[in-house]
Amino acid sequence: MGDSSKTANKKNGKKSSNGNALPVKPIKLKIAGETREFDIDQPKLPGWIDDHALESGGYPYSSKMKEEEYEDTLERLQIELVKMQYWLQETGGRVISVFEGRDAAGKGGTIFTIRQFMNPRTARNVALPKPTETERGQWYFQRYAGHFPTSGEFVTFDRSWYNRAGVERVMEFCTRQQVEIFLTEAPDFERMIITEGIHLFKFWLDIGQEMQLKRFHERRHSALKSWKFSPMDVAGISRWDDYSEALHVMLERTDMPYAPWTIIRSNDKRRARLAAIRRILLSLPYSGRDLEAIGPEDEAIIGRGAAFLASSTGKSSTADT
Repeated sequence: MGDSSKTANKKNGKKSSNGNALPVKPIKLKIAGETREFDIDQPKLPGWIDDHALESGGYPYSSKMKEEEYEDTLERLQIELVKMQYWLQETGGRVISVFEGRDAAGKGGTIFTIRQFMNPRTARNVALPKPTETERGQWYFQRYAGHFPTSGEFVTFDRSWYNRAGVERVMEFCTRQQVEIFLTEAPDFERMIITEGIHLFKFWLDIGQEMQLKRFHERRHSALKSWKFSPMDVAGISRWDDYSEALHVMLERTDMPYAPWTIIRSNDKRRARLAAIRRILLSLPYSGRDLEAIGPEDEAIIGRGAAFLASSTGKSSTADT
């Protein structure tokens, strides 16, 4: 739940003479009961962030997955994704995978990894910019439905209709009544998707607060990634609790048996990407599926809805809500 159009910062944001974004004022944050000041323009990342980033939010691992193990596992899973895509084309199946999460949770990288070796003619990603004047006058779900898959297609959404339950609510881009209407209609909207025979996956990539700050800092000081850091990110840094509350309500109202929320704890991007791919592959009965190659799910980082977030192995960004 955050800015759905990072490119707006690149196009409209003011720049200093050296090409970097203009300075951001230091921000006071309350983390783990302690008030901290975070100056994202300082080149050196504070130790209180760097030392606790990976295990922030109760993440169960103290080190990242080793690159060699990750690459070997990923190759096996990507081969299965190609097999799954052939099956979709042969059977006319349709898949929608929605990826939500706080800014810097790893949505874009996960989507890229899933689609990397799939045929782009029938595997496409949807990342919508701000709605046009015409779209603002339409039924809220209308512009999203226009991007749904046809026969044999696999479609990912890098943010989705759930913008209304997150950034639009927190940043007051819509009214409380509009949020309530959305939360009432979303389960019925998704029931229609399922009834139509479309496979629907809803992923929430959960990230700890210190890890989010670390990734923001990396973006701020990277010549290649600076475009990803937007004014919306700056605003969102100080509204962590507001986003946590919005997430809690969203899960409570839209986690349904026919359209459940899958939570993936994503402080380690490598493990998160593998977890998302495994869930998709284990859920679709495609021809030639190799369960041994796919492997079992890592239940320490993947589970369902609010119950998983609140569990002893799934302490997360909603723990204080």
